[in-house]
Amino acid sequence: MHISQAFATRSPEGSEGPDAGRMRARRPARGRAAAALTAAVAFALVLTGCGGGGNSAPKSAGSAADADRVEPLAAPPAPKLPVTVDSADGAKVTIDSTDRIVPLTGSLSEIVFTLGFGKQVVARDITATFEQAEKLPVVTRAHDVSAESVLSLKPTIVLADTTTGPAEAIDQIRDAGIPLLVVEPAKELADVGRRIDTVAEALGVPSAGTELKERTESRIAAVQKSIPDHADGEKPRVAFLYLRGSASVYLLGGAESGASSLLEAAGAVDAGKESGLDKGFTAITSEALAKAAPDAILVMSKGLASVDGMDGLVKIPGIAETPAGMDRRVVSIDDGVLLNYGPRTDRVLTEIVEQLYAKGGTGQ
Repeated sequence: MHISQAFATRSPEGSEGPDAGRMRARRPARGRAAAALTAAVAFALVLTGCGGGGNSAPKSAGSAADADRVEPLAAPPAPKLPVTVDSADGAKVTIDSTDRIVPLTGSLSEIVFTLGFGKQVVARDITATFEQAEKLPVVTRAHDVSAESVLSLKPTIVLADTTTGPAEAIDQIRDAGIPLLVVEPAKELADVGRRIDTVAEALGVPSAGTELKERTESRIAAVQKSIPDHADGEKPRVAFLYLRGSASVYLLGGAESGASSLLEAAGAVDAGKESGLDKGFTAITSEALAKAAPDAILVMSKGLASVDGMDGLVKIPGIAETPAGMDRRVVSIDDGVLLNYGPRTDRVLTEIVEQLYAKGGTGQ
Protein backbone atom coordinates (compact mmCIF):
# COMPACT_ATOMS: atom_id res chain seq x y z
CA MET A 1 0.00 0.00 0.00
CA HIS A 2 1.96 1.50 -0.96
CA ILE A 3 1.62 3.08 2.67
CA SER A 4 -1.74 1.23 -0.73
CA GLN A 5 -1.09 0.91 0.66
CA ALA A 6 5.60 0.57 -0.19
CA PHE A 7 6.74 2.71 2.87
CA ALA A 8 1.78 4.89 0.70
CA THR A 9 0.30 6.73 0.14
CA ARG A 10 0.57 4.59 0.29
CA SER A 11 4.05 5.61 2.26
CA PRO A 12 0.56 4.66 1.48
CA GLU A 13 0.61 2.19 -1.21
CA GLY A 14 3.60 3.51 -2.99
CA SER A 15 5.86 6.16 -1.61
CA GLU A 16 8.80 4.51 -3.32
CA GLY A 17 7.13 5.31 -6.61
CA PRO A 18 4.57 3.50 -8.74
CA ASP A 19 6.93 0.77 -9.92
CA ALA A 20 8.80 0.26 -6.66
CA GLY A 21 7.46 -3.17 -5.84
CA ARG A 22 8.09 -4.74 -9.23
CA MET A 23 11.44 -3.05 -9.69
CA ARG A 24 12.78 -3.77 -6.20
CA ALA A 25 14.53 -6.97 -7.25
CA ARG A 26 16.05 -5.33 -10.31
CA ARG A 27 17.51 -2.25 -8.62
CA PRO A 28 21.20 -1.81 -9.55
CA ALA A 29 23.82 -1.86 -6.82
CA ARG A 30 24.66 1.78 -7.36
CA GLY A 31 22.37 3.94 -5.26
CA ARG A 32 21.14 1.13 -2.99
CA ALA A 33 22.62 2.70 0.12
CA ALA A 34 20.99 6.03 -0.63
CA ALA A 35 17.66 4.28 -1.13
CA ALA A 36 17.85 2.12 1.98
CA LEU A 37 15.94 4.44 4.32
CA THR A 38 13.27 5.16 1.74
CA ALA A 39 12.82 1.46 1.02
CA ALA A 40 12.56 0.59 4.69
CA VAL A 41 9.97 3.29 5.23
CA ALA A 42 8.10 2.22 2.14
CA PHE A 43 7.95 -1.38 3.27
CA ALA A 44 6.76 -0.51 6.75
CA LEU A 45 4.08 1.79 5.43
CA VAL A 46 2.83 -0.91 3.13
CA LEU A 47 2.68 -3.23 6.07
CA THR A 48 0.91 -0.85 8.42
CA GLY A 49 -0.72 1.81 6.33
CA CYS A 50 -2.74 -0.31 3.96
CA GLY A 51 -4.52 -2.31 6.52
CA GLY A 52 -1.84 -3.81 8.66
CA GLY A 53 -2.59 -3.58 12.27
CA GLY A 54 -4.36 -1.94 15.10
CA ASN A 55 -7.69 -3.02 16.49
CA SER A 56 -9.37 0.36 16.63
CA ALA A 57 -10.37 1.89 13.34
CA PRO A 58 -11.70 5.41 12.88
CA LYS A 59 -15.34 6.06 13.60
CA SER A 60 -17.55 6.77 10.63
CA ALA A 61 -19.92 9.69 10.61
CA GLY A 62 -22.73 7.15 10.74
CA SER A 63 -21.72 4.37 13.10
CA ALA A 64 -18.66 3.80 15.23
CA ALA A 65 -19.73 0.18 15.64
CA ASP A 66 -18.97 -0.47 11.97
CA ALA A 67 -15.46 0.96 12.16
CA ASP A 68 -13.64 -2.37 11.79
CA ARG A 69 -15.94 -3.52 9.00
CA VAL A 70 -16.46 -2.52 5.41
CA GLU A 71 -19.96 -1.59 4.27
CA PRO A 72 -20.88 -3.54 1.11
CA LEU A 73 -23.32 -2.12 -1.40
CA ALA A 74 -26.90 -3.19 -0.70
CA ALA A 75 -27.54 -4.96 -4.01
CA PRO A 76 -24.54 -5.26 -6.33
CA PRO A 77 -25.40 -6.39 -9.87
CA ALA A 78 -24.36 -9.73 -11.35
CA PRO A 79 -21.01 -9.52 -13.18
CA LYS A 80 -21.08 -9.21 -16.96
CA LEU A 81 -18.14 -11.29 -18.13
CA PRO A 82 -15.78 -11.82 -19.86
CA VAL A 83 -14.08 -8.44 -19.80
CA THR A 84 -10.66 -7.36 -21.05
CA VAL A 85 -8.94 -4.59 -19.14
CA ASP A 86 -5.62 -2.76 -19.24
CA SER A 87 -3.17 -3.63 -16.48
CA ALA A 88 -0.96 -0.86 -15.06
CA ASP A 89 2.13 -2.84 -16.08
CA GLY A 90 1.16 -2.78 -19.75
CA ALA A 91 -0.56 -6.16 -20.07
CA LYS A 92 -4.04 -6.85 -21.40
CA VAL A 93 -5.97 -9.03 -18.96
CA THR A 94 -9.12 -11.00 -19.76
CA ILE A 95 -11.29 -12.04 -16.81
CA ASP A 96 -14.04 -14.59 -17.36
CA SER A 97 -14.79 -15.58 -13.76
CA THR A 98 -14.96 -13.87 -10.37
CA ASP A 99 -15.59 -17.10 -8.48
CA ARG A 100 -12.25 -17.08 -6.66
CA ILE A 101 -10.66 -13.67 -6.08
CA VAL A 102 -7.29 -12.96 -4.47
CA PRO A 103 -6.57 -9.26 -3.75
CA LEU A 104 -2.93 -8.73 -2.82
CA THR A 105 -3.23 -5.46 -0.87
CA GLY A 106 -5.48 -4.48 2.00
CA SER A 107 -6.89 -1.51 0.14
CA LEU A 108 -7.82 -3.62 -2.89
CA SER A 109 -9.48 -6.13 -0.57
CA GLU A 110 -11.50 -3.29 0.92
CA ILE A 111 -12.80 -2.28 -2.51
CA VAL A 112 -13.60 -5.87 -3.54
CA PHE A 113 -15.55 -6.55 -0.34
CA THR A 114 -17.39 -3.23 -0.52
CA LEU A 115 -18.45 -3.94 -4.10
CA GLY A 116 -20.17 -7.05 -2.73
CA PHE A 117 -17.69 -9.79 -3.67
CA GLY A 118 -16.66 -10.80 -0.16
CA LYS A 119 -17.93 -14.38 -0.51
CA GLN A 120 -15.76 -14.91 -3.60
CA VAL A 121 -12.53 -13.73 -1.95
CA VAL A 122 -10.44 -16.80 -1.05
CA ALA A 123 -7.32 -15.21 0.46
CA ARG A 124 -5.91 -11.97 1.78
CA ASP A 125 -2.75 -10.00 2.01
CA ILE A 126 -1.45 -9.44 5.53
CA THR A 127 -2.62 -5.82 5.39
CA ALA A 128 -6.32 -6.71 5.04
CA THR A 129 -7.40 -6.72 8.68
CA PHE A 130 -11.02 -5.60 8.61
CA GLU A 131 -13.48 -7.98 10.23
CA GLN A 132 -14.96 -9.63 7.13
CA ALA A 133 -11.50 -10.63 5.86
CA GLU A 134 -9.76 -11.66 9.07
CA LYS A 135 -10.42 -15.43 8.79
CA LEU A 136 -9.11 -15.76 5.23
CA PRO A 137 -5.75 -17.47 4.64
CA VAL A 138 -2.81 -15.08 4.27
CA VAL A 139 -0.77 -15.44 1.09
CA THR A 140 2.05 -13.04 1.92
CA ARG A 141 5.15 -13.35 4.08
CA ALA A 142 5.83 -9.94 5.55
CA HIS A 143 4.69 -8.10 2.44
CA ASP A 144 6.15 -10.49 -0.14
CA VAL A 145 3.66 -12.55 -2.09
CA SER A 146 3.97 -16.33 -1.95
CA ALA A 147 3.16 -17.42 -5.49
CA GLU A 148 2.82 -21.02 -4.35
CA SER A 149 0.21 -20.07 -1.74
CA VAL A 150 -1.75 -18.04 -4.26
CA LEU A 151 -1.71 -20.76 -6.92
CA SER A 152 -2.74 -23.45 -4.41
CA LEU A 153 -6.06 -21.64 -4.00
CA LYS A 154 -6.82 -21.85 -7.73
CA PRO A 155 -7.85 -18.20 -8.15
CA THR A 156 -9.80 -17.05 -11.18
CA ILE A 157 -8.51 -13.48 -10.79
CA VAL A 158 -5.66 -11.91 -8.81
CA LEU A 159 -5.54 -8.19 -8.08
CA ALA A 160 -2.23 -6.50 -7.29
CA ASP A 161 -0.78 -3.04 -7.50
CA THR A 162 2.56 -1.71 -8.67
CA THR A 163 4.07 -2.00 -5.18
CA THR A 164 3.25 -5.72 -4.95
CA GLY A 165 6.27 -7.98 -5.13
CA PRO A 166 8.58 -9.66 -5.58
CA ALA A 167 8.45 -9.43 -9.36
CA GLU A 168 9.24 -13.14 -9.66
CA ALA A 169 6.06 -14.05 -7.78
CA ILE A 170 3.93 -11.87 -10.04
CA ASP A 171 5.53 -13.45 -13.10
CA GLN A 172 5.03 -16.97 -11.69
CA ILE A 173 1.31 -16.36 -11.14
CA ARG A 174 0.92 -14.96 -14.65
CA ASP A 175 2.92 -17.79 -16.18
CA ALA A 176 0.49 -20.26 -14.60
CA GLY A 177 -2.26 -18.73 -16.71
CA ILE A 178 -4.04 -16.83 -13.90
CA PRO A 179 -5.55 -13.48 -14.92
CA LEU A 180 -3.59 -10.94 -12.87
CA LEU A 181 -4.47 -7.25 -12.95
CA VAL A 182 -2.01 -4.65 -11.67
CA VAL A 183 -3.67 -1.45 -10.44
CA GLU A 184 -1.98 1.92 -9.99
CA PRO A 185 -1.63 2.63 -6.25
CA ALA A 186 -3.51 5.37 -4.44
CA LYS A 187 -1.46 8.38 -3.40
CA GLU A 188 -4.12 10.99 -2.72
CA LEU A 189 -7.83 11.62 -2.30
CA ALA A 190 -8.31 12.10 -6.04
CA ASP A 191 -7.28 8.45 -6.59
CA VAL A 192 -10.24 7.00 -4.68
CA GLY A 193 -12.71 7.05 -7.57
CA ARG A 194 -10.17 5.83 -10.12
CA ARG A 195 -9.27 2.78 -8.04
CA ILE A 196 -12.91 1.87 -7.44
CA ASP A 197 -13.69 2.18 -11.15
CA THR A 198 -10.69 0.05 -12.13
CA VAL A 199 -11.56 -2.81 -9.77
CA ALA A 200 -15.27 -2.68 -10.60
CA GLU A 201 -14.55 -2.86 -14.34
CA ALA A 202 -12.27 -5.87 -13.84
CA LEU A 203 -14.98 -7.66 -11.85
CA GLY A 204 -17.60 -6.95 -14.53
CA VAL A 205 -19.69 -4.55 -12.44
CA PRO A 206 -18.92 -1.02 -13.69
CA SER A 207 -22.33 0.27 -12.56
CA ALA A 208 -21.61 -0.91 -9.01
CA GLY A 209 -18.30 0.91 -9.23
CA THR A 210 -20.10 4.10 -10.19
CA GLU A 211 -22.51 3.66 -7.29
CA LEU A 212 -19.71 3.05 -4.78
CA LYS A 213 -17.64 5.91 -6.13
CA GLU A 214 -20.57 8.31 -5.85
CA ARG A 215 -21.38 7.08 -2.34
CA THR A 216 -17.79 7.51 -1.21
CA GLU A 217 -17.32 10.93 -2.78
CA SER A 218 -20.64 12.13 -1.35
CA ARG A 219 -19.65 11.06 2.14
CA ILE A 220 -16.25 12.70 1.86
CA ALA A 221 -17.90 15.93 0.72
CA ALA A 222 -20.30 15.78 3.68
CA VAL A 223 -17.39 15.48 6.10
CA GLN A 224 -15.69 18.48 4.52
CA LYS A 225 -18.82 20.56 5.03
CA SER A 226 -18.55 19.85 8.76
CA ILE A 227 -15.12 21.47 9.07
CA PRO A 228 -15.41 24.51 11.34
CA ASP A 229 -14.35 27.95 10.19
CA HIS A 230 -10.94 29.06 11.37
CA ALA A 231 -11.59 31.96 13.72
CA ASP A 232 -8.24 33.61 13.01
CA GLY A 233 -8.29 32.76 9.31
CA GLU A 234 -5.24 30.53 9.71
CA LYS A 235 -5.38 26.84 8.83
CA PRO A 236 -3.83 24.50 11.40
CA ARG A 237 -0.40 23.20 10.46
CA VAL A 238 -0.21 19.42 10.89
CA ALA A 239 2.93 17.27 10.65
CA PHE A 240 2.59 13.59 9.74
CA LEU A 241 5.08 11.53 11.75
CA TYR A 242 5.93 7.89 11.14
CA LEU A 243 7.01 6.32 14.42
CA ARG A 244 8.28 2.88 15.33
CA GLY A 245 9.81 3.19 18.76
CA SER A 246 10.95 -0.43 18.95
CA ALA A 247 13.14 0.16 15.89
CA SER A 248 14.08 3.75 16.78
CA VAL A 249 12.47 4.95 13.54
CA TYR A 250 11.23 8.54 13.77
CA LEU A 251 10.35 10.18 10.47
CA LEU A 252 8.70 13.41 9.34
CA GLY A 253 6.44 13.17 6.29
CA GLY A 254 6.85 15.44 3.30
CA ALA A 255 4.95 16.05 0.08
CA GLU A 256 5.05 12.38 -0.99
CA SER A 257 4.23 10.79 2.37
CA GLY A 258 0.66 10.10 1.27
CA ALA A 259 -0.93 12.19 4.02
CA SER A 260 -0.92 15.62 2.37
CA SER A 261 -4.17 15.12 0.50
CA LEU A 262 -6.03 14.02 3.65
CA LEU A 263 -4.71 16.91 5.69
CA GLU A 264 -5.64 19.42 3.03
CA ALA A 265 -9.12 17.89 2.71
CA ALA A 266 -9.47 18.33 6.48
CA GLY A 267 -8.81 22.05 6.13
CA ALA A 268 -5.24 21.84 7.36
CA VAL A 269 -1.77 22.52 5.99
CA ASP A 270 0.75 19.68 5.69
CA ALA A 271 3.51 21.24 7.77
CA GLY A 272 6.23 18.97 6.39
CA LYS A 273 5.29 19.68 2.79
CA GLU A 274 4.91 23.41 3.48
CA SER A 275 8.37 23.52 5.08
CA GLY A 276 9.92 22.36 1.82
CA LEU A 277 10.12 18.57 2.21
CA ASP A 278 9.31 17.49 -1.34
CA LYS A 279 9.96 13.74 -0.89
CA GLY A 280 8.32 11.07 1.22
CA PHE A 281 10.06 11.10 4.61
CA THR A 282 13.06 12.53 6.37
CA ALA A 283 14.54 11.73 9.75
CA ILE A 284 13.09 13.84 12.53
CA THR A 285 15.48 16.52 13.74
CA SER A 286 14.95 19.54 15.96
CA GLU A 287 15.77 21.75 12.99
CA ALA A 288 13.23 20.07 10.68
CA LEU A 289 10.52 20.25 13.32
CA ALA A 290 11.27 23.90 14.08
CA LYS A 291 10.92 24.72 10.39
CA ALA A 292 7.67 22.74 10.08
CA ALA A 293 6.30 24.32 13.30
CA PRO A 294 3.21 22.08 13.48
CA ASP A 295 0.17 23.07 15.52
CA ALA A 296 -0.80 19.38 15.66
CA ILE A 297 0.79 16.03 14.88
CA LEU A 298 -0.80 13.20 12.87
CA VAL A 299 0.34 9.69 13.75
CA MET A 300 -0.73 6.10 13.28
CA SER A 301 -2.15 4.62 16.46
CA LYS A 302 0.38 1.79 16.67
CA GLY A 303 3.18 4.28 16.09
CA LEU A 304 2.00 6.40 18.99
CA ALA A 305 1.73 3.32 21.19
CA SER A 306 5.26 2.28 20.19
CA VAL A 307 6.70 5.42 21.81
CA ASP A 308 4.52 5.03 24.95
CA GLY A 309 1.88 7.53 23.95
CA MET A 310 1.93 11.27 24.31
CA ASP A 311 4.36 11.22 27.21
CA GLY A 312 6.89 9.32 25.10
CA LEU A 313 6.22 11.38 21.98
CA VAL A 314 7.27 14.65 23.58
CA LYS A 315 10.57 13.04 24.60
CA ILE A 316 11.61 12.73 20.93
CA PRO A 317 14.07 15.59 20.36
CA GLY A 318 12.34 18.67 19.03
CA ILE A 319 8.72 17.58 19.59
CA ALA A 320 8.21 19.32 22.93
CA GLU A 321 9.39 22.65 21.47
CA THR A 322 6.78 22.70 18.68
CA PRO A 323 3.35 24.28 19.19
CA ALA A 324 1.88 20.77 18.88
CA GLY A 325 4.19 19.40 21.56
CA MET A 326 3.57 22.29 23.93
CA ASP A 327 -0.21 21.86 23.52
CA ARG A 328 0.05 18.02 23.48
CA ARG A 329 -2.09 18.13 20.37
CA VAL A 330 -2.10 14.82 18.52
CA VAL A 331 -4.41 13.20 15.96
CA SER A 332 -4.11 9.40 16.11
CA ILE A 333 -5.65 7.23 13.37
CA ASP A 334 -5.65 3.44 13.03
CA ASP A 335 -2.77 2.09 10.93
CA GLY A 336 -5.07 -0.13 8.89
CA VAL A 337 -7.07 2.63 7.21
CA LEU A 338 -5.21 5.93 7.37
CA LEU A 339 -3.69 5.86 3.89
CA ASN A 340 -5.93 3.39 2.09
CA TYR A 341 -7.76 5.98 -0.01
CA GLY A 342 -10.76 3.75 -0.53
CA PRO A 343 -14.41 3.29 0.49
CA ARG A 344 -13.68 4.03 4.15
CA THR A 345 -11.74 7.24 3.59
CA ASP A 346 -14.72 9.31 4.75
CA ARG A 347 -14.36 7.62 8.15
CA VAL A 348 -10.67 8.50 8.26
CA LEU A 349 -11.42 12.10 7.33
CA THR A 350 -14.20 12.26 9.95
CA GLU A 351 -11.79 11.11 12.65
CA ILE A 352 -9.12 13.60 11.60
CA VAL A 353 -11.60 16.47 11.63
CA GLU A 354 -13.09 15.44 14.99
CA GLN A 355 -9.71 15.14 16.67
CA LEU A 356 -8.05 18.10 14.98
CA TYR A 357 -10.77 20.57 15.86
CA ALA A 358 -11.51 19.23 19.32
CA LYS A 359 -9.83 21.30 22.00
CA GLY A 360 -6.27 20.08 22.26
CA GLY A 361 -6.78 17.04 20.02
CA THR A 362 -6.35 13.57 21.51
CA GLY A 363 -3.35 14.57 23.55
CA GLN A 364 -5.42 16.32 26.21
